[in-house]
Amino acid sequence: MGERSEPADADRPPAGPGREGDELGATVAALTADDIEPARRRQLLGRLAGQARARGLADLFKPKAAIRWMVDTVAEMAPHVPVRDLATLRRHFDLDGEELADRLVRNAARATAGVGAAGGGVAAVEWTVTPTLLSAPVLLAAETVAVVAIELKLIGELHEVYGAPLPAGGTQRAVALMQSWASQRGINPMMPGVGVGAVLGTAARRELRDMLLKRFGRNLTTLGPFLTGAAVASYLNRRATRRMAEQLRTDLRRKRAALPGAPPAVPPAR
Repeated sequence: MGERSEPADADRPPAGPGREGDELGATVAALTADDIEPARRRQLLGRLAGQARARGLADLFKPKAAIRWMVDTVAEMAPHVPVRDLATLRRHFDLDGEELADRLVRNAARATAGVGAAGGGVAAVEWTVTPTLLSAPVLLAAETVAVVAIELKLIGELHEVYGAPLPAGGTQRAVALMQSWASQRGINPMMPGVGVGAVLGTAARRELRDMLLKRFGRNLTTLGPFLTGAAVASYLNRRATRRMAEQLRTDLRRKRAALPGAPPAVPPAR
């Protein structure tokens, strides 16, 4: 089964307030595409790191400042993450059900591994020029945000595959995506709180912060001489994305089975 290439509009700034938000959204959307050439990925990650610096990530070696920046940035970019609906996914991949879910996970894991290879490779090179090592935390923060964006897209599309599409609308869907990513569980659209006026509450924000801290701390371990950083970052990102996806799929299957009158499996394409 072949895959059709995604529309070449990922670089176009999405609608949203403020030029900076548009530019960030465009970069994030481009990074979440299924298949990007390594050189293009490095370019986009470098652009994201530059946007990180421009958006006030000045206290490079203060973990609290880095995490606060990442939480704010993830919250701002989440509405821009492109999530394809089930019909589009079926047309794009010519697959359905568990096979479609498998393909989405495979592609996302490859993409996050690619981000790790790009970011880890740059960070490793910076060990050869000591003064530029100061930019490594910014690069790792940008890498973390890029990986989260890819996983948010995967989460939204897995919800589509398992018959639990997230709320329409930028803010509502973004909140649901972030809650699902932070908890690594599916969102039940019938539950209160995921609807009109949904906001990222204190508890959900804390959960998001804690998960980002865990990911960022893991990424710091990929700083190393030569190209070891790239290899380790690629492996760790792929493994983390697959683990997150498996936990989410298990939960989505369970939630689907618990719905009144739900079919026993993901319905086939018509």
